Amino acid sequence: MSEVFNKREYLKNLIKRTKTEYSEKLKKEIQQILSEISPLEIAIVEQELMNEEGISVDEVRKVCNIHIDVLESKTKGPNLDVPKWHPIHILVKEHEYFQEKVVEFKKLVDQINQKDNFSEAMPLIIKIQEFIDEFENFELYFQKEENGLFPVIEKHGIEKPPMVMWKEHDVFRTLRKELKQLKENRQINFKELKEKLWNISTAMVDLILNHIYKEHFVLFPSALETITDEEWKTIREEFDKIGYCCYKPEEYPKENDNINNEDITIDKINSMIKKYLEKSSSDKIEFPSGVLTKKQLLWILNTLPVDITFVDKNDEVKYFSETKDRIFVRSRTIIGRKVQNCHPEKSIEIVNKILSDFKSGKRDKADFWLKLGEKYVYIQYFAVRDENGKYLGTLEVTQDIAPIQKITGEKRIYNDQD
Repeated sequence: MSEVFNKREYLKNLIKRTKTEYSEKLKKEIQQILSEISPLEIAIVEQELMNEEGISVDEVRKVCNIHIDVLESKTKGPNLDVPKWHPIHILVKEHEYFQEKVVEFKKLVDQINQKDNFSEAMPLIIKIQEFIDEFENFELYFQKEENGLFPVIEKHGIEKPPMVMWKEHDVFRTLRKELKQLKENRQINFKELKEKLWNISTAMVDLILNHIYKEHFVLFPSALETITDEEWKTIREEFDKIGYCCYKPEEYPKENDNINNEDITIDKINSMIKKYLEKSSSDKIEFPSGVLTKKQLLWILNTLPVDITFVDKNDEVKYFSETKDRIFVRSRTIIGRKVQNCHPEKSIEIVNKILSDFKSGKRDKADFWLKLGEKYVYIQYFAVRDENGKYLGTLEVTQDIAPIQKITGEKRIYNDQD
Protein backbone atom coordinates (compact mmCIF):
# COMPACT_ATOMS: atom_id res chain seq x y z
CA MET A 1 0.00 0.00 0.00
CA SER A 2 2.84 2.40 0.89
CA GLU A 3 4.49 1.62 -2.46
CA VAL A 4 1.34 2.71 -4.32
CA PHE A 5 1.11 5.84 -2.18
CA ASN A 6 4.75 6.71 -2.92
CA LYS A 7 4.16 6.30 -6.66
CA ARG A 8 1.14 8.57 -6.42
CA GLU A 9 3.19 11.22 -4.65
CA TYR A 10 5.94 10.82 -7.23
CA LEU A 11 3.43 11.32 -10.05
CA LYS A 12 2.04 14.39 -8.28
CA ASN A 13 5.47 15.96 -8.15
CA LEU A 14 6.06 15.22 -11.83
CA ILE A 15 2.77 16.87 -12.77
CA LYS A 16 3.62 19.92 -10.65
CA ARG A 17 6.87 20.24 -12.56
CA THR A 18 4.95 20.60 -15.84
CA LYS A 19 3.92 24.09 -14.67
CA THR A 20 7.49 25.34 -15.18
CA GLU A 21 9.06 22.77 -17.49
CA TYR A 22 7.93 20.25 -20.09
CA SER A 23 10.95 18.47 -21.53
CA GLU A 24 11.15 15.13 -23.33
CA LYS A 25 12.93 13.72 -20.28
CA LEU A 26 10.06 14.76 -18.00
CA LYS A 27 7.54 13.29 -20.44
CA LYS A 28 9.38 9.94 -20.37
CA GLU A 29 9.42 9.95 -16.55
CA ILE A 30 5.67 10.55 -16.53
CA GLN A 31 5.12 7.78 -19.11
CA GLN A 32 7.08 5.34 -16.98
CA ILE A 33 5.16 6.00 -13.76
CA LEU A 34 1.82 5.97 -15.63
CA SER A 35 2.61 2.46 -16.86
CA GLU A 36 3.24 1.28 -13.28
CA ILE A 37 0.04 2.38 -11.51
CA SER A 38 -3.63 1.67 -12.12
CA PRO A 39 -6.08 3.97 -13.92
CA LEU A 40 -7.91 4.45 -10.62
CA GLU A 41 -4.75 5.70 -8.90
CA ILE A 42 -4.09 8.07 -11.81
CA ALA A 43 -7.63 9.46 -11.56
CA ILE A 44 -7.19 9.99 -7.79
CA VAL A 45 -3.95 11.90 -8.35
CA GLU A 46 -5.53 14.09 -11.04
CA GLN A 47 -8.53 14.89 -8.84
CA GLU A 48 -6.40 15.67 -5.76
CA LEU A 49 -4.15 17.99 -7.75
CA MET A 50 -7.09 19.97 -9.10
CA ASN A 51 -8.94 20.14 -5.77
CA GLU A 52 -6.06 20.63 -3.34
CA GLU A 53 -3.04 21.93 -5.23
CA GLY A 54 -4.71 24.38 -7.60
CA ILE A 55 -3.30 22.64 -10.66
CA SER A 56 -5.21 23.76 -13.76
CA VAL A 57 -7.11 21.50 -16.11
CA ASP A 58 -4.52 22.28 -18.79
CA GLU A 59 -1.65 20.86 -16.71
CA VAL A 60 -3.64 17.76 -15.85
CA ARG A 61 -4.73 17.37 -19.45
CA LYS A 62 -1.10 17.22 -20.55
CA VAL A 63 -0.61 14.20 -18.32
CA CYS A 64 -3.89 12.65 -19.41
CA ASN A 65 -2.80 12.91 -23.06
CA ILE A 66 0.53 11.27 -22.19
CA HIS A 67 -1.45 8.52 -20.48
CA ILE A 68 -3.53 8.01 -23.63
CA ASP A 69 -0.31 7.81 -25.66
CA VAL A 70 0.97 5.09 -23.31
CA LEU A 71 -2.23 3.09 -23.65
CA GLU A 72 -2.48 3.54 -27.42
CA SER A 73 1.06 2.28 -27.88
CA LYS A 74 0.13 -0.86 -25.93
CA THR A 75 -2.90 -1.66 -28.08
CA LYS A 76 -0.94 -2.17 -31.27
CA GLY A 77 -0.34 -5.74 -30.16
CA PRO A 78 1.34 -8.66 -31.90
CA ASN A 79 0.93 -9.37 -35.59
CA LEU A 80 -2.38 -11.22 -35.81
CA ASP A 81 -1.85 -12.55 -39.34
CA VAL A 82 -5.25 -13.70 -40.59
CA PRO A 83 -7.23 -13.26 -43.83
CA LYS A 84 -9.45 -10.18 -44.16
CA TRP A 85 -12.65 -12.27 -43.90
CA HIS A 86 -11.51 -13.72 -40.56
CA PRO A 87 -13.43 -12.86 -37.33
CA ILE A 88 -10.20 -11.80 -35.61
CA HIS A 89 -9.40 -9.35 -38.42
CA ILE A 90 -12.92 -7.94 -38.10
CA LEU A 91 -12.60 -7.47 -34.33
CA VAL A 92 -9.19 -5.80 -34.71
CA LYS A 93 -10.65 -3.35 -37.26
CA GLU A 94 -13.56 -2.60 -34.92
CA HIS A 95 -11.06 -2.07 -32.10
CA GLU A 96 -9.32 0.57 -34.18
CA TYR A 97 -12.61 2.39 -34.63
CA PHE A 98 -13.58 2.16 -30.96
CA GLN A 99 -10.17 3.36 -29.85
CA GLU A 100 -10.47 6.37 -32.13
CA LYS A 101 -13.95 7.23 -30.81
CA VAL A 102 -13.20 7.02 -27.07
CA VAL A 103 -10.06 9.13 -27.54
CA GLU A 104 -12.05 11.71 -29.56
CA PHE A 105 -14.66 11.79 -26.79
CA LYS A 106 -11.97 12.33 -24.17
CA LYS A 107 -10.60 15.27 -26.17
CA LEU A 108 -14.10 16.77 -26.46
CA VAL A 109 -14.48 16.56 -22.69
CA ASP A 110 -11.08 18.23 -22.29
CA GLN A 111 -12.38 21.13 -24.39
CA ILE A 112 -15.55 21.36 -22.29
CA ASN A 113 -13.41 21.49 -19.14
CA GLN A 114 -11.71 24.66 -20.44
CA LYS A 115 -15.04 26.52 -20.52
CA ASP A 116 -16.41 28.56 -17.63
CA ASN A 117 -20.16 28.13 -18.06
CA PHE A 118 -22.92 26.38 -19.97
CA SER A 119 -23.23 29.15 -22.57
CA GLU A 120 -19.59 28.85 -23.62
CA ALA A 121 -19.66 25.04 -23.59
CA MET A 122 -23.07 24.43 -25.21
CA PRO A 123 -21.82 23.86 -28.81
CA LEU A 124 -19.46 21.21 -27.41
CA ILE A 125 -22.06 19.68 -25.07
CA ILE A 126 -24.41 19.21 -28.04
CA LYS A 127 -21.75 17.03 -29.69
CA ILE A 128 -21.96 14.58 -26.78
CA GLN A 129 -25.09 13.09 -28.39
CA GLU A 130 -23.00 12.02 -31.41
CA PHE A 131 -20.77 9.99 -29.13
CA ILE A 132 -23.73 8.53 -27.22
CA ASP A 133 -25.03 7.24 -30.58
CA GLU A 134 -21.60 5.87 -31.51
CA PHE A 135 -21.24 4.13 -28.14
CA GLU A 136 -24.65 2.48 -28.64
CA ASN A 137 -23.19 0.91 -31.79
CA PHE A 138 -20.52 -0.79 -29.68
CA GLU A 139 -23.27 -3.22 -28.65
CA LEU A 140 -22.98 -5.13 -31.95
CA TYR A 141 -19.28 -5.67 -31.22
CA PHE A 142 -20.03 -6.85 -27.68
CA GLN A 143 -22.69 -9.28 -28.95
CA LYS A 144 -20.40 -10.73 -31.62
CA GLU A 145 -17.82 -11.56 -28.97
CA GLU A 146 -20.28 -12.75 -26.33
CA ASN A 147 -22.43 -14.87 -28.65
CA GLY A 148 -20.05 -15.74 -31.47
CA LEU A 149 -16.46 -15.95 -30.24
CA PHE A 150 -16.60 -16.63 -26.49
CA PRO A 151 -18.73 -19.83 -26.63
CA VAL A 152 -16.28 -21.49 -29.04
CA ILE A 153 -13.22 -20.49 -27.01
CA GLU A 154 -14.87 -21.95 -23.90
CA LYS A 155 -15.39 -25.28 -25.65
CA HIS A 156 -11.60 -25.51 -25.88
CA GLY A 157 -11.25 -25.05 -22.10
CA ILE A 158 -10.44 -21.32 -22.12
CA GLU A 159 -13.14 -19.96 -19.80
CA LYS A 160 -11.66 -17.25 -17.56
CA PRO A 161 -10.45 -14.72 -20.20
CA PRO A 162 -13.90 -14.52 -21.90
CA MET A 163 -15.51 -13.99 -18.48
CA VAL A 164 -13.15 -11.08 -17.78
CA MET A 165 -13.79 -9.55 -21.21
CA TRP A 166 -17.57 -9.88 -20.79
CA LYS A 167 -17.38 -8.18 -17.41
CA GLU A 168 -15.54 -5.27 -19.05
CA HIS A 169 -18.28 -5.07 -21.69
CA ASP A 170 -20.77 -4.64 -18.83
CA VAL A 171 -18.63 -1.93 -17.24
CA PHE A 172 -18.68 0.01 -20.51
CA ARG A 173 -22.45 -0.48 -20.74
CA THR A 174 -22.76 1.06 -17.27
CA LEU A 175 -20.56 4.03 -18.27
CA ARG A 176 -22.63 4.48 -21.42
CA LYS A 177 -25.80 4.53 -19.33
CA GLU A 178 -24.28 7.06 -16.91
CA LEU A 179 -23.38 9.30 -19.85
CA LYS A 180 -26.95 9.22 -21.19
CA GLN A 181 -28.37 9.99 -17.76
CA LEU A 182 -25.90 12.84 -17.31
CA LYS A 183 -26.92 14.45 -20.60
CA GLU A 184 -30.60 14.23 -19.63
CA ASN A 185 -30.03 15.73 -16.16
CA ARG A 186 -31.42 19.29 -16.32
CA GLN A 187 -30.69 20.07 -12.66
CA ILE A 188 -26.92 19.62 -12.73
CA ASN A 189 -24.60 22.63 -12.35
CA PHE A 190 -21.72 23.24 -14.74
CA LYS A 191 -18.94 22.35 -12.31
CA GLU A 192 -20.55 19.02 -11.45
CA LEU A 193 -21.15 18.30 -15.16
CA LYS A 194 -17.47 18.84 -15.97
CA GLU A 195 -16.36 16.62 -13.10
CA LYS A 196 -18.67 13.75 -14.05
CA LEU A 197 -17.81 14.02 -17.74
CA TRP A 198 -14.15 13.91 -16.78
CA ASN A 199 -14.66 10.75 -14.73
CA ILE A 200 -16.75 8.97 -17.39
CA SER A 201 -14.48 9.85 -20.32
CA THR A 202 -11.32 8.89 -18.41
CA ALA A 203 -12.86 5.58 -17.36
CA MET A 204 -13.95 4.85 -20.94
CA VAL A 205 -10.51 5.50 -22.40
CA ASP A 206 -8.78 3.39 -19.75
CA LEU A 207 -11.31 0.58 -20.09
CA ILE A 208 -11.41 0.31 -23.89
CA LEU A 209 -7.67 0.69 -24.49
CA ASN A 210 -6.76 -1.80 -21.74
CA HIS A 211 -9.52 -4.10 -23.03
CA ILE A 212 -8.05 -4.01 -26.54
CA TYR A 213 -4.58 -4.65 -25.14
CA LYS A 214 -5.71 -7.79 -23.28
CA GLU A 215 -7.61 -9.15 -26.26
CA HIS A 216 -4.74 -8.57 -28.71
CA PHE A 217 -2.09 -10.08 -26.46
CA VAL A 218 -4.02 -12.80 -24.62
CA LEU A 219 -7.48 -13.66 -25.94
CA PHE A 220 -6.94 -13.51 -29.71
CA PRO A 221 -3.62 -15.42 -29.80
CA SER A 222 -5.19 -18.12 -27.59
CA ALA A 223 -8.20 -18.33 -29.91
CA LEU A 224 -6.00 -18.62 -33.01
CA GLU A 225 -4.07 -21.48 -31.42
CA THR A 226 -7.12 -23.52 -30.46
CA ILE A 227 -10.11 -22.80 -32.71
CA THR A 228 -10.37 -24.91 -35.89
CA ASP A 229 -10.89 -23.59 -39.43
CA GLU A 230 -14.42 -25.01 -39.49
CA GLU A 231 -15.24 -23.28 -36.21
CA TRP A 232 -13.90 -19.96 -37.53
CA LYS A 233 -16.26 -20.34 -40.47
CA THR A 234 -19.18 -20.88 -38.06
CA ILE A 235 -18.14 -17.88 -35.97
CA ARG A 236 -18.04 -15.72 -39.11
CA GLU A 237 -21.57 -16.88 -40.02
CA GLU A 238 -22.75 -15.80 -36.56
CA PHE A 239 -20.97 -12.46 -36.92
CA ASP A 240 -22.84 -11.84 -40.19
CA LYS A 241 -26.18 -12.57 -38.49
CA ILE A 242 -25.48 -10.19 -35.59
CA GLY A 243 -24.19 -7.42 -37.85
CA TYR A 244 -21.52 -4.74 -37.99
CA CYS A 245 -21.63 -1.14 -36.80
CA CYS A 246 -18.62 0.56 -38.29
CA TYR A 247 -16.76 -1.76 -40.61
CA LYS A 248 -17.91 -3.76 -43.64
CA PRO A 249 -15.75 -6.89 -43.73
CA GLU A 250 -14.67 -8.85 -46.76
CA GLU A 251 -17.06 -11.71 -47.52
CA TYR A 252 -16.19 -15.25 -46.55
CA PRO A 253 -14.67 -16.95 -49.65
CA LYS A 254 -16.91 -19.41 -51.46
CA GLU A 255 -15.96 -23.03 -50.85
CA ASN A 256 -15.43 -23.70 -54.56
CA ASP A 257 -12.77 -20.96 -54.67
CA ASN A 258 -10.58 -22.92 -52.27
CA ILE A 259 -11.05 -26.44 -53.61
CA ASN A 260 -8.94 -28.12 -56.27
CA ASN A 261 -8.42 -31.72 -57.27
CA GLU A 262 -5.56 -32.18 -54.83
CA ASP A 263 -7.94 -31.37 -51.97
CA ILE A 264 -10.22 -34.32 -52.72
CA THR A 265 -9.34 -37.22 -50.41
CA ILE A 266 -10.97 -40.55 -49.54
CA ASP A 267 -11.94 -39.12 -46.13
CA LYS A 268 -13.69 -36.15 -47.76
CA ILE A 269 -15.56 -38.41 -50.18
CA ASN A 270 -16.69 -40.64 -47.29
CA SER A 271 -17.77 -37.56 -45.35
CA MET A 272 -19.89 -36.31 -48.28
CA ILE A 273 -21.51 -39.74 -48.68
CA LYS A 274 -22.31 -39.85 -44.97
CA LYS A 275 -23.95 -36.41 -45.09
CA TYR A 276 -26.01 -37.46 -48.13
CA LEU A 277 -27.23 -40.64 -46.42
CA GLU A 278 -28.16 -38.70 -43.29
CA LYS A 279 -30.23 -36.25 -45.35
CA SER A 280 -31.90 -38.98 -47.38
CA SER A 281 -33.07 -40.98 -44.35
CA SER A 282 -36.57 -40.58 -42.93
CA ASP A 283 -37.06 -37.23 -41.24
CA LYS A 284 -40.37 -38.01 -39.54
CA ILE A 285 -40.66 -37.59 -35.79
CA GLU A 286 -43.40 -39.54 -34.03
CA PHE A 287 -45.09 -38.10 -30.94
CA PRO A 288 -47.89 -39.67 -28.85
CA SER A 289 -50.21 -37.01 -30.28
CA GLY A 290 -49.07 -36.99 -33.89
CA VAL A 291 -46.28 -37.10 -36.46
CA LEU A 292 -44.22 -34.19 -37.78
CA THR A 293 -41.37 -33.92 -40.21
CA LYS A 294 -38.18 -32.22 -39.03
CA LYS A 295 -38.93 -29.32 -41.36
CA GLN A 296 -42.44 -28.89 -39.98
CA LEU A 297 -41.19 -28.98 -36.39
CA LEU A 298 -38.40 -26.51 -37.16
CA TRP A 299 -40.75 -23.92 -38.61
CA ILE A 300 -43.45 -24.47 -36.00
CA LEU A 301 -40.92 -23.59 -33.30
CA ASN A 302 -39.57 -20.65 -35.29
CA THR A 303 -43.10 -19.34 -35.90
CA LEU A 304 -44.14 -19.28 -32.25
CA PRO A 305 -44.68 -15.69 -30.99
CA VAL A 306 -42.12 -16.36 -28.24
CA ASP A 307 -38.39 -17.08 -28.09
CA ILE A 308 -37.48 -20.41 -26.49
CA THR A 309 -34.19 -21.85 -25.28
CA PHE A 310 -33.65 -25.29 -23.78
CA VAL A 311 -30.89 -26.14 -21.31
CA ASP A 312 -30.42 -29.84 -20.46
CA LYS A 313 -29.92 -31.48 -17.06
CA ASN A 314 -26.15 -30.86 -17.28
CA ASP A 315 -26.74 -27.09 -17.67
CA GLU A 316 -25.70 -27.15 -21.34
CA VAL A 317 -27.59 -25.17 -23.99
CA LYS A 318 -29.05 -27.71 -26.40
CA TYR A 319 -31.52 -25.71 -28.51
CA PHE A 320 -32.97 -22.29 -29.18
CA SER A 321 -35.64 -21.16 -31.62
CA GLU A 322 -34.62 -18.80 -34.41
CA THR A 323 -37.64 -16.52 -34.60
CA LYS A 324 -37.59 -13.56 -36.96
CA ASP A 325 -37.07 -10.85 -34.33
CA ARG A 326 -35.45 -12.39 -31.27
CA ILE A 327 -35.48 -10.22 -28.16
CA PHE A 328 -32.12 -11.49 -26.93
CA VAL A 329 -29.39 -12.42 -29.39
CA ARG A 330 -28.58 -16.11 -29.67
CA SER A 331 -25.77 -17.66 -31.71
CA ARG A 332 -25.47 -21.28 -32.87
CA THR A 333 -22.01 -21.34 -31.33
CA ILE A 334 -23.61 -21.45 -27.84
CA ILE A 335 -24.90 -24.99 -28.44
CA GLY A 336 -23.16 -27.20 -25.89
CA ARG A 337 -22.09 -24.17 -23.84
CA LYS A 338 -22.69 -24.10 -20.10
CA VAL A 339 -25.62 -21.78 -19.47
CA GLN A 340 -23.67 -20.05 -16.70
CA ASN A 341 -21.19 -18.85 -19.32
CA CYS A 342 -24.04 -17.32 -21.34
CA HIS A 343 -24.71 -14.74 -18.62
CA PRO A 344 -22.65 -11.87 -17.18
CA GLU A 345 -20.96 -12.63 -13.87
CA LYS A 346 -23.46 -10.58 -11.86
CA SER A 347 -26.32 -12.89 -13.01
CA ILE A 348 -24.67 -16.27 -12.45
CA GLU A 349 -25.79 -16.57 -8.81
CA ILE A 350 -29.45 -16.15 -9.83
CA VAL A 351 -29.08 -18.64 -12.71
CA ASN A 352 -27.57 -21.25 -10.38
CA LYS A 353 -30.31 -20.67 -7.79
CA ILE A 354 -33.08 -21.26 -10.36
CA LEU A 355 -31.42 -24.42 -11.69
CA SER A 356 -30.81 -25.73 -8.18
CA ASP A 357 -34.45 -25.19 -7.19
CA PHE A 358 -35.66 -26.87 -10.38
CA LYS A 359 -33.37 -29.88 -9.92
CA SER A 360 -34.35 -30.35 -6.28
CA GLY A 361 -38.05 -30.08 -7.08
CA LYS A 362 -38.47 -27.01 -4.88
CA ARG A 363 -39.89 -25.03 -7.79
CA ASP A 364 -41.11 -25.60 -11.33
CA LYS A 365 -41.31 -22.03 -12.58
CA ALA A 366 -39.61 -18.64 -12.26
CA ASP A 367 -40.77 -15.34 -13.81
CA PHE A 368 -39.05 -12.02 -14.53
CA TRP A 369 -40.11 -8.90 -16.41
CA LEU A 370 -38.22 -5.78 -17.46
CA LYS A 371 -38.38 -2.76 -19.76
CA LEU A 372 -36.14 -2.70 -22.86
CA GLY A 373 -36.89 0.52 -24.69
CA GLU A 374 -40.48 0.24 -25.95
CA LYS A 375 -40.56 -3.49 -25.23
CA TYR A 376 -41.91 -4.95 -21.99
CA VAL A 377 -40.07 -8.26 -21.81
CA TYR A 378 -41.62 -11.17 -19.91
CA ILE A 379 -39.17 -14.02 -19.20
CA GLN A 380 -40.37 -17.38 -17.87
CA TYR A 381 -38.31 -20.39 -16.84
CA PHE A 382 -39.94 -23.82 -16.63
CA ALA A 383 -38.53 -27.04 -15.21
CA VAL A 384 -38.95 -29.75 -17.87
CA ARG A 385 -39.73 -33.16 -16.34
CA ASP A 386 -40.67 -36.54 -17.78
CA GLU A 387 -43.74 -38.63 -16.91
CA ASN A 388 -42.03 -39.78 -13.70
CA GLY A 389 -41.10 -36.28 -12.60
CA LYS A 390 -37.42 -36.72 -13.48
CA TYR A 391 -35.69 -33.41 -14.29
CA LEU A 392 -34.67 -33.19 -17.97
CA GLY A 393 -33.70 -29.55 -18.18
CA THR A 394 -34.97 -25.97 -18.17
CA LEU A 395 -37.00 -24.16 -20.81
CA GLU A 396 -36.70 -20.38 -21.14
CA VAL A 397 -39.63 -18.60 -22.80
CA THR A 398 -39.31 -14.90 -23.63
CA GLN A 399 -41.81 -12.53 -25.23
CA ASP A 400 -42.63 -8.86 -25.62
CA ILE A 401 -45.94 -8.36 -23.79
CA ALA A 402 -46.26 -4.63 -24.52
CA PRO A 403 -48.71 -5.26 -27.42
CA ILE A 404 -50.70 -7.71 -25.27
CA GLN A 405 -51.10 -5.13 -22.50
CA LYS A 406 -52.77 -2.76 -24.98
CA ILE A 407 -55.60 -5.22 -25.73
CA THR A 408 -59.03 -4.12 -24.52
CA GLY A 409 -62.60 -5.26 -25.09
CA GLU A 410 -63.27 -8.15 -27.46
CA LYS A 411 -62.49 -9.07 -31.08
CA ARG A 412 -64.62 -11.70 -32.77
CA ILE A 413 -64.30 -10.74 -36.46
CA TYR A 414 -61.59 -11.58 -38.99
CA ASN A 415 -61.09 -8.86 -41.59
CA ASP A 416 -58.60 -7.60 -44.16
CA GLN A 417 -57.24 -4.99 -41.76
CA ASP A 418 -55.64 -7.64 -39.49
